[in-house]
Amino acid sequence: MQPAADTWRCDGSLHPKQTKHPFDVARQGYVNLLPVQQKKSKTPGDSQASIEARQRFLAAGHYQPLQALLEQQMRQLLGQSDTAANWLDVGCGEGYYTQAMAKIDGIASLLAADISKPAVSTLAKASKAAGQLWYQQPKEGATQTVVYPLVTSAAHLPLRSHSVTGISSIFSPILPEAFAKVLCDTGYLIIAKPDSQHLASMREALFDSVHEHDSDKFLHELAPYFTLMGTDHVSTEMTLSADDLADLMTMTPYAYRARSEKRQALLTAVEKASFKTEAKFVVYILQKKASI
Repeated sequence: MQPAADTWRCDGSLHPKQTKHPFDVARQGYVNLLPVQQKKSKTPGDSQASIEARQRFLAAGHYQPLQALLEQQMRQLLGQSDTAANWLDVGCGEGYYTQAMAKIDGIASLLAADISKPAVSTLAKASKAAGQLWYQQPKEGATQTVVYPLVTSAAHLPLRSHSVTGISSIFSPILPEAFAKVLCDTGYLIIAKPDSQHLASMREALFDSVHEHDSDKFLHELAPYFTLMGTDHVSTEMTLSADDLADLMTMTPYAYRARSEKRQALLTAVEKASFKTEAKFVVYILQKKASI
């Protein structure tokens, strides 16, 4: 694939007729590499309403402790190498965590991938405004991370084998084989998931029966490919207004899993008094096994 400011073209080497297929760069600055046959719906991924709700909620700083922890972990990992990294943020969404990663020294290229076109479009516009897209020239003497916003499937990553130094998957699918394939030898994988008791009071108000998050359940699937290097936990107590709570519900699966009358009853109650809940996260740092 040959990236350019207006159109990306493949070299045709994988096509039976050597066809050099073009992929146009959207005016917002992203490239859609998702084939029609990989779509499970007309508009896969997060909706525009979910993206806008998440933007408002995260901009208010409610999940900032998680963002800070992820940034700290990545700085520590990348500080151990003299080589600039190519990093892949899988399920990047609208880019709250991706944009923090773009400020980290040691990352040359940041591939931001999500199946939701509205989400990637939002990230691309923000990256373009910051002058961080791959085709924008940095200021003289400046060294900065360049961002590649890509609409694509995490299960079918359009990347060469062993081409990225690290992968982050924040509340996104865990695909051990696909991740191991594109990671370089001894590359890193950072995974963030809800921890036990995450938003417990909110879930208790919305559901008759509450099942705890089993955050470690995927580790045995990763074991053939990755070694667990460390686990960190972070939590933050939140006092939410009715608007904050509405955004939180909209940006989570609770928007459609909870009954509408339960959601409305909770929002009505919060109009009289703010709602308290605690966000709890667990972050895993893994390294690809050298033999894979």
